[in-house]
Amino acid sequence: MNVAAVTPAMTAARAKEIAEKLDLRDLPADFYANPYPVYAWLREHEPVRRMPDGSWLLTRYADIVAVYRDAQTFSSDKKVEFTPKYGAGAPLLEHHTTSLVFNDPPLHTRVRKLIMGALSRRAIAELEPGLVTLVDDLLDAIAARGGGDLIEDFASAIPVEIIGNLLGVPHADRGPLRGWSLAILGALEPRLTPEQETLGNRSVSEFTSYLKTLVAERRQHPGDPEHDVLTRLIQGEAAGEQLSEAELLQNCVFILNAGHETTTNLIGNALVTLQEWPQARKELLLKLEQSMPVNKGQTADLTTEVDEFLRFESSNQLSNRRALKACSVGGVDLPEGALLTLCIGAANRDPAQFDHPEQLDLARQDNRHLAFGFGIHQCAGLSLARLEGRIAIGRFLQRFPGYRLSAPPTRGGRARFRGFLKAPFALK
Repeated sequence: MNVAAVTPAMTAARAKEIAEKLDLRDLPADFYANPYPVYAWLREHEPVRRMPDGSWLLTRYADIVAVYRDAQTFSSDKKVEFTPKYGAGAPLLEHHTTSLVFNDPPLHTRVRKLIMGALSRRAIAELEPGLVTLVDDLLDAIAARGGGDLIEDFASAIPVEIIGNLLGVPHADRGPLRGWSLAILGALEPRLTPEQETLGNRSVSEFTSYLKTLVAERRQHPGDPEHDVLTRLIQGEAAGEQLSEAELLQNCVFILNAGHETTTNLIGNALVTLQEWPQARKELLLKLEQSMPVNKGQTADLTTEVDEFLRFESSNQLSNRRALKACSVGGVDLPEGALLTLCIGAANRDPAQFDHPEQLDLARQDNRHLAFGFGIHQCAGLSLARLEGRIAIGRFLQRFPGYRLSAPPTRGGRARFRGFLKAPFALK
């Protein structure tokens, strides 16, 4: 197959045509395939763009960082936006307005502190041997089959197991986790279909029902709060305020969703992108050849490369804020209550911040990308995501340096989360 066609080119005229009538609720197929020329046009001509629904789309790096920095003016609380979207009493509404990412202090502060306590540098380092074993077992299975699917057989299996371990979900119960996560996050898309809404609500209900049983068991038999996130959330701080039952359940759902989808996309996007950039792949393979042998449980430090993959194909492309007062962003006056969409995918290719942003540069230095967000809401699990990325990508390439896509990969078809649902590959 022609791997260059994975991300098809878009003419300047077509990018302008899409940009001038852009509506995130009604996007054409070629935007999903390659949104970056559209983002580039908007950055240059309308970096603070009024959208058909009355919201504002930001595409410049500096403007987005300014919004992230000012948590007093720009709220992450989504009750105003999500109540009409999902309807009062809907499981999706309860979840997305209770989880860490869509809240402001004090709830955000309390939950983040508890989660970060179980994701300390030491705790993450102690996960590495088990992660190496998990990845190697997946690679053994792929070798036995002579190939497989980069997403289904590899990328998606890793974070589900890691988050399952952090929450102490028994292995026998992990089957539905990926499906629940995809459905709940899919309901965040700007355009929500009836099918997505029904599946999303059912997934929240099924997941929280399962978690009630798991939480009851953990209350009876606590784990080690230094490593077991669920136990830490249940117990709270020694002299602090505990989470309510709803806060506890919904943030467990959030931990799975946040740790699963973005990491799956990081690994899958990286391995597909390397098919499109043969020189970068060649240089990375040379670096891996010079590192410790894969069979000794060592992998080269690919932190720089992982950050470039995150910049180049951001797993999370869009974020949102609401203006709590009249303000100005990028020279544009915005009213109180203005809804803002922060286009991370556009910011991460802004030439005002990154040299040659359309180039995959695996040696890029001072890479201050926004794939993990910025400010008080920066991803709590970024160190874990980097660990999973460097182990998964590095050991896959060391084991299968000659892998190739055997059929065109299938994109997820979503504007907010950029990744693939399927990516068939062969080993030679």
